[in-house]
Amino acid sequence: MPKTPIIPPGSAPPLAPYSPGVKAGNVIYVSGVLPLDAEGKVIGAGDAAAQTRAVLEAIKAIVEAGGGRMSDIAYCNIFLADMAHYAAMNAVYREYFPSEPPARWCIQCGLVRPEFLVEISAVAHLA
Repeated sequence: MPKTPIIPPGSAPPLAPYSPGVKAGNVIYVSGVLPLDAEGKVIGAGDAAAQTRAVLEAIKAIVEAGGGRMSDIAYCNIFLADMAHYAAMNAVYREYFPSEPPARWCIQCGLVRPEFLVEISAVAHLA
C-alpha cells in the first residue's frame, strides 16, 4: 500500500527525520506534535492550555491536509511533562472533541526539550 507524507503549509519544521503526518490507505498517522510555530519557536511557554491548543490546531491542519476532519481521529497518545497539566490539557482537548472523543492514553514523561509541556500524536480513519 502506498503512503503519502503530509506536510501542511506553515507547519513547524520537524526536529528529527520524520513527516508531520503520513496517509496510508484511509488512515492518517500524525506524528507527535509539539507546540511550535512555523519558525520553530515555542508557542505558549509555561502555559499547558496554550500549548495544547497549538498542538491540536497543528493536528487539525495535518488531518485536514490529508482529507480528514478532527471527528475522524480514532486514537490519541498524549504526553505531559507533568501531570499537574492534566486538567488544563483536558479543558482544551474537550473543545476539539466535544462528542464521541477518540480513544486515548495519557502519560507523564520527559519531552524532547524542557519548554515543552504537551505533545500529542493521533491516528485518523477516513470514511
